[in-house]
Amino acid sequence: MSDNSVSIKEKSDVLADVLRALQQEEVIAYPTEAVFGLGCDPDSEKAVNALLALKQRPWQKGLILIAANYEQLKPYIDDSALSDSQRETIFSCWPGAVTWVIPARAETPRWLTGSFGSLAVRVSDHPLVQQLCLQYGKPLVSTSANLSGHEPCRTDEEVRTQFGPSLPVLFGKVGGRLNPSEIRDALTGKQFRQG
Repeated sequence: MSDNSVSIKEKSDVLADVLRALQQEEVIAYPTEAVFGLGCDPDSEKAVNALLALKQRPWQKGLILIAANYEQLKPYIDDSALSDSQRETIFSCWPGAVTWVIPARAETPRWLTGSFGSLAVRVSDHPLVQQLCLQYGKPLVSTSANLSGHEPCRTDEEVRTQFGPSLPVLFGKVGGRLNPSEIRDALTGKQFRQG
């Protein structure tokens, strides 16, 4: 067996381990466009609470969902609240590093929306995020991988240093962006965070 086939097998083993961790309601780390993200199953209150505790982040702030495509986001957002031109504007940025705040469906859990009636969502262009969300079959919660007061992690080594060796990590390189994603309101176009 060549070295190349070993590394491909190792990569698929790591992906399988990360997918298993998600199914077991654990928090994982994975590379995104600019930094490593912490993620979990958005439908698991237990997993989201573990992520919030790890980040020391209040639930009221709400979270971002990251997906492989728009269809994965539809169970969580109110697509009917968007006009055709608003949808066109959103799609012109996706896949990519723009996060859009869209009205949430009434049944979207509060552990995702926090104290808001909307949800921040993004279709990522990072190939590992795409692969992870497609294989898992749904979007993931996404927040920067860093402890409160620390810089966001940009390598898997930094993730290990901040969070220890037991956190499941999907190894890979972050994209070339320097800043986290831009965040905009889908209804008004207002910018909440510059990218």
